[in-house]
Amino acid sequence: MGDPITSPTTTPEAVLTAAKKMLAEGLVEGTSGNISGRLADGHVCLTPSSVAYDTMTLDDLVIVDLDGTVVSGERSPTTEKDLHLSALRLYPELGAVIHTHAVYATMFALAHEPISAVIEEVVVYVGGDVPCCDYKGTGTASLGDEVASKLVDRGAALLANHGLVTCGSTPEKALHNAALVERTAKIVWGARAMGATIHPLPDKVNRDMAGVYRYIRENP
Repeated sequence: MGDPITSPTTTPEAVLTAAKKMLAEGLVEGTSGNISGRLADGHVCLTPSSVAYDTMTLDDLVIVDLDGTVVSGERSPTTEKDLHLSALRLYPELGAVIHTHAVYATMFALAHEPISAVIEEVVVYVGGDVPCCDYKGTGTASLGDEVASKLVDRGAALLANHGLVTCGSTPEKALHNAALVERTAKIVWGARAMGATIHPLPDKVNRDMAGVYRYIRENP
């Protein structure tokens, strides 16, 4: 067995920065979506429920333990905290989870259709095709478990009839993955609209680059 993985950690400042950038990049609107980051003390920083990103401050963020009990903060944590905490409990190599309502990715989520990893960088940063979770109720523990099961070897998963979840060692990297998946969904949708045949990457390329993803993920 190899050495145990040291969990990557982040700060509330990084969570807030990613939240505001998520809005600026058009991956969410209003108060939709949410972000989490693993802190150095083992707790998790979450964006709050029903607070606009453009006015959100550090004082609005909520700190919880891995079971979801509030440790500090005046507001309520996002109602979708379970989809963050399930992944962070199960995968010590992850330091952040982001849930967005990215438009093109959500189109695939409505169709319950994976987003094919037809571009090399998707395999490198996300691990392969972006799978679609089975439908589970918003904000439920069962949705959290379903998301975590799909993130075992992927940096992203679609929430059926809902949106997109991405993960990474930091909020910044999880946000990068969200933007990459959204861009890929848009490209695939556009190629289909052209009536073009979409050719998959060669199997060897997928295998080799999935290995790169695994190395990056396990060595944050």
